[in-house]
Amino acid sequence: MRIGSQKGRKREERLSAMEERSRETQQEHALVDELQAAVAQLSRDGALDRVSELLAGIAPADEKAARETRECWDALAKPLDGLGMIEDAVCRIAAAQGSCRVRAERRMVAVFCADNGVVAQGVSQSGPEVTASVARGLCERSTSVCAMAHTARCAVAPVDVGMLEDVDAAGLIASKTARGTADISQGPAMSREQAAQAILVGACVARTAAEAGVDVLLAGEMGIANTTTSAAVACALLGGDPERLTGRGAGLSSEGLARKVSVVRRALEVNRPDADDALDVIAKVGGFDIAAMCGFYLGAAASKRPAILDGFISCVAALCAVRLAPEVRGYLIASHLSAEPAAKEVLLALDLKAPIHARLHLGEGTGAVALLPLIDLGLAVYGDSRTFSTAGIEAYEHLS
Repeated sequence: MRIGSQKGRKREERLSAMEERSRETQQEHALVDELQAAVAQLSRDGALDRVSELLAGIAPADEKAARETRECWDALAKPLDGLGMIEDAVCRIAAAQGSCRVRAERRMVAVFCADNGVVAQGVSQSGPEVTASVARGLCERSTSVCAMAHTARCAVAPVDVGMLEDVDAAGLIASKTARGTADISQGPAMSREQAAQAILVGACVARTAAEAGVDVLLAGEMGIANTTTSAAVACALLGGDPERLTGRGAGLSSEGLARKVSVVRRALEVNRPDADDALDVIAKVGGFDIAAMCGFYLGAAASKRPAILDGFISCVAALCAVRLAPEVRGYLIASHLSAEPAAKEVLLALDLKAPIHARLHLGEGTGAVALLPLIDLGLAVYGDSRTFSTAGIEAYEHLS
């Protein structure tokens, strides 16, 4: 009798889990439909002026909420700062949301897909056909980030912001700025107006998701040769040497890496991007994915939502956003230290520390999603643990 009862409970639990997953899938589809409708209404006119308006609407994160959250952490019956950077991440979420009652139930990773003309210089093992293939996989929920997002209860929103190919797949948010960028080793990647247009797409995705009730925003990318464009942007913004800041990306031989370094150096010489003007840097040596992620972080800040960064490429986009609006930094949360050589310097420039050091370099937002379970564990402690007071023991004190 007891065995039968156990089997019955397990069956009920499986059915409950299936119903919950079905509800989450329906919610995800509805969110993607809302995002598609929003970007479809975006005007292409006056993009530069509208970016200026976006920047003007960004207020600093709420440091009072962060302090109150830290006080809540310190009141729990455990060693002070015992969960380290997990506690820090929860405090940053609170600052972004403006409340110590942290919300992280609904989360979404937007994956911005675009192609880069510099691929013609042999800086990658693959061609633009791979960008389209992965975009289809994102729509089919069959890529790496989709598998991880399923486990982390995170919606996935793939966005075509500049792929060469038109991908006809349900669930792809179509907002193509152009069919790929120009070759940065020969001239500017895009016009300043196009850079602004792509920024607005990213901002629209973030703002619409926030309005739909998403609590935590994440961004990823897919675009062959985008570690080349990211290296060029990082060199321009940080004043670094291409040989030191350019990495192997998805996997290059030593000969391929040398060629990539040469291409980045040539792009900087040909275009002479202005380090004091992040929009100029993006337009001259960046990509549509970088521009859109930059806009996504701007939109997250404008909507008072925390934004979890992925790897090197997304961190470069975040640095562009912070250079455009310094207040954005208070809304950003680092996830992992990418294997790319410039990643550490970009995070240092952002004044952010990454909790995960695992040699990740997959992209798609996988590193950002990998942080979600750690945040969930932290919130479980934050919300459900006893305090020093309820435990009847003396609280720890911060010692100098």
